[in-house]
Amino acid sequence: MLTKQYSMQKMSHLDTLESEAIHILREVAAECINPALLFSGGKDSIILLRLAEKAFRPGRFPFPLLHIDTGHNFPEVIEFRDRRAKQLNEHLIVRSMEDSILKGRVVLRSEYQSRNAFQSITLLDAIAEFRFDACIGGARRDEEKARAKERIFSFRDEFGQWDPKNQRPELWNIYNTRVHSGENIRVFPISNWTELDVWEYISREQLEVPHIYFAHKRAVIRRDNTLLPVSYLVQPKGDEKSENVMVRFRTVGDMSCTCPVESIAKNVGEIIAETAITRITERGATRMDDQTSDASMELRKKEGYF
Repeated sequence: MLTKQYSMQKMSHLDTLESEAIHILREVAAECINPALLFSGGKDSIILLRLAEKAFRPGRFPFPLLHIDTGHNFPEVIEFRDRRAKQLNEHLIVRSMEDSILKGRVVLRSEYQSRNAFQSITLLDAIAEFRFDACIGGARRDEEKARAKERIFSFRDEFGQWDPKNQRPELWNIYNTRVHSGENIRVFPISNWTELDVWEYISREQLEVPHIYFAHKRAVIRRDNTLLPVSYLVQPKGDEKSENVMVRFRTVGDMSCTCPVESIAKNVGEIIAETAITRITERGATRMDDQTSDASMELRKKEGYF
């Protein structure tokens, strides 16, 4: 009778996505020698932590957490990153772009320049330093057109570069994790999730996220059909004026180029309702550096970006 009742139960859409992601995380742990999980404090990496808990608790994670800090991250997100890692009692490795600048590995035109495109240099240095053969990230295929070309196990050559024409087939959830010395794999367990799936999972699991994801009043500048948050990095130019607007962030990154959207969604349920009717991808609407050809996501990924 119990067997019959169990067989009649149907997995929900979120259950199916969760099961696939847990399988991928366990595959990484079983097949890779020295993996790391990229954790920024953003919503997608928060999902990865919950999935890792379900995959490996009550034991410790079989990999450290790694964050590449640009030095221009939102303070609220950095505070959340450190607090969440401490709550989980997991090892967090932080490598800073400021150090890369001091070493001459990264050269910027000015202090106020967006640093998103240069994260790959610090990331590749961290991969070489710790000899990581796999880095687990929270990228999703619905974010941006270059992301949609990714395999779940994305092969990178000895220079850390991604070639979309030189990727391995993935048939029937069978993944090839073999790499030579110096090569590595980027693994994306939530590739098949959408932004709506992410928020519905956050709701179901009652996960805490940084408060800047919820609607709040913030000083912004209207520029090129976007809203830029006012900070020491971004100030009005010419006839521009700062104004206080009710906004929230759909994604979090470098303060110099990450834009909020006007919103009155103050809780997860209201964010789900907004997300269900939007027709603009989160990166297309909120990352200024993704909208210029010279800093396109595909170009950055070919140079080692995650």
